[in-house]
Amino acid sequence: MAEMDTSSQGGHKKGPGVKKGKKQSTRVDLTPMVDLGFLLITFFMFTTTLSKPKTMQINMPYKDENIKEDEQTKLKASQSMTVLLSKNHRIYYYQGIGDDPTKPPELQVTYFKQKDGIRDAIIAKLKDVEALKAQGVLQPKDQAAILIKPDTNSTYSDLVNMLDEMSINDVKVYAIVDISQVDRDFIASTEQANGGQ
Repeated sequence: MAEMDTSSQGGHKKGPGVKKGKKQSTRVDLTPMVDLGFLLITFFMFTTTLSKPKTMQINMPYKDENIKEDEQTKLKASQSMTVLLSKNHRIYYYQGIGDDPTKPPELQVTYFKQKDGIRDAIIAKLKDVEALKAQGVLQPKDQAAILIKPDTNSTYSDLVNMLDEMSINDVKVYAIVDISQVDRDFIASTEQANGGQ
């Protein structure tokens, strides 16, 4: 049992022949404080909201039964942009889908940054698609499509940041696609042209 002694040792002496009374010491029992501490800990443990895992919702494409599969998955180069996630948080992107290795696209290099970053490139693509729709080149139902291709040397955080950019810029059509050897060759040739950076 925990106790605290509060008796004072000092005092003032009385003359000879005067009996001094025995002074009782005051003791404070601290055992109930321990019980109170455990009760408070238990209370806060049960009332605290446990942290919930954060998840990201990805909307899967709607499959229309009336449209042929070839027409449904066909993507026009004028409405698409391909984003290649590479090492050192480097992002390569180009207009179109880059399906012709004999005509390599012009790769642009950027990062996740405020000015001249990937967000500015996405916004520019969205504006280009809207302009093509206004000119009648694209149909009104056509939307900008972003193909995200993470390389094996890219980081998981880069992919999450890229998905965040899709949500921030309200990109309706995007897909995570396996990177091809043709795209890796595009990256390698661009790095050689820039001095191996």
